[in-house]
Amino acid sequence: MSGVLRPLIERTTWRRWSHLVVGGALLMPYWFLGMGLAPFVPGDGAVAVVLMLLLFPAAATFVTGLVPTVRLLESSLAKELLKGPAAELVPGSAGSRESRMRAGAWFTLHLFAGVVVSGLSLAVPPIAFVLVMSPLVDWDERFLGSWARPGSWGEWAAPPAGIAAVAVLLALIVASGALLARLAPRFLGPTAAERLAEMEARAVRLAERNRLARELHDSVGHALSVVTLQAGAAGRVLDTDPGFAREALGAIEESARAALEDLDHVLGLLREDRSRPAPQPTLKDLGRVLEQTRLAGVSLDAQVDPQVEQVPAAVSREAYRIVQEGLTNALRHAGKVPVRLRLGVAGERLEMEMSNPLGARGAGPRHGGGRGLGGIRERVTVLRGEMTAGPDGDRWRVHVSLPLTTVQ
Repeated sequence: MSGVLRPLIERTTWRRWSHLVVGGALLMPYWFLGMGLAPFVPGDGAVAVVLMLLLFPAAATFVTGLVPTVRLLESSLAKELLKGPAAELVPGSAGSRESRMRAGAWFTLHLFAGVVVSGLSLAVPPIAFVLVMSPLVDWDERFLGSWARPGSWGEWAAPPAGIAAVAVLLALIVASGALLARLAPRFLGPTAAERLAEMEARAVRLAERNRLARELHDSVGHALSVVTLQAGAAGRVLDTDPGFAREALGAIEESARAALEDLDHVLGLLREDRSRPAPQPTLKDLGRVLEQTRLAGVSLDAQVDPQVEQVPAAVSREAYRIVQEGLTNALRHAGKVPVRLRLGVAGERLEMEMSNPLGARGAGPRHGGGRGLGGIRERVTVLRGEMTAGPDGDRWRVHVSLPLTTVQ
């Protein structure tokens, strides 16, 4: 019995009932307008009644539901009052023909279901009260005669009938509210086109987050790796070579400042602050990275073709980050070992190769979470390039080839 009565004491049931009552109230103006137009309808009275109560209000509510804002209002109302499956709705205006048609059908369903429940909610309780009290009250005989004359068997059958009417009304309220809560996502939820658009927008946001993560990993990670080695080198020669120590400390300051600029830019993007210009280093700025790496104590053999400064900007930006991350990987995982860099243009491709002695891997500090090669591979994939990384004889070699003509 408690399971049967539980829906009647739940707040959700009466929230749904209020949703239906709102729908019934909203249908009233359409009925009044239908009554005003009924005298102009040719034919007998029955035709006018059907048009007034059903056809005209149904057509008018459907047309009203086609207004884009109606979907926003109805989905907000359903989300707040129907709960259940409708609680997952994301209110929004109708943006496509399919979504407007669904909203029109839902608006019509809501109003007509609401007027039925509202009408019964007004009519059934007083009728049930009369039926339940008929054996105990000396009702006017003319009024009671249509139900059952006093003293007849029908008089004592009236109270059960009244109780049953209330039970049916309550069951109708529970069932219709639950049905509307289940149907709301189908009528007011996203269409297939909207789901596809949302997935595309989510993919764009995810790609942007991954891009920001790569930028932060490459720029700040490289700066911290260089700063760590430069600080260690400056500390060791502070007394014996003050000039080198001062130069290393200056490089540390420059690296830290550049890292702070990159970090500030990324945080601004996360806060959706577009007022700050984005730092966009290219291969023209590669000399600074190479010099910082040398100041960290790394013996760097770099051969950079001057033509690389003329490659398209998109390739130049990504190539800068690839070189930066390759040098960072060597610092993190191999320490201060000789590193060789070859960067140049061959035909319609930008070719780069970085290598360091394989036997020294593991001798240096190992920091970070191993995202270096993954970040390089992501950048190469975006530019439709090619990449190989792994042992080659006694050296660890990373080779990247990027096309120049596919990037506009």
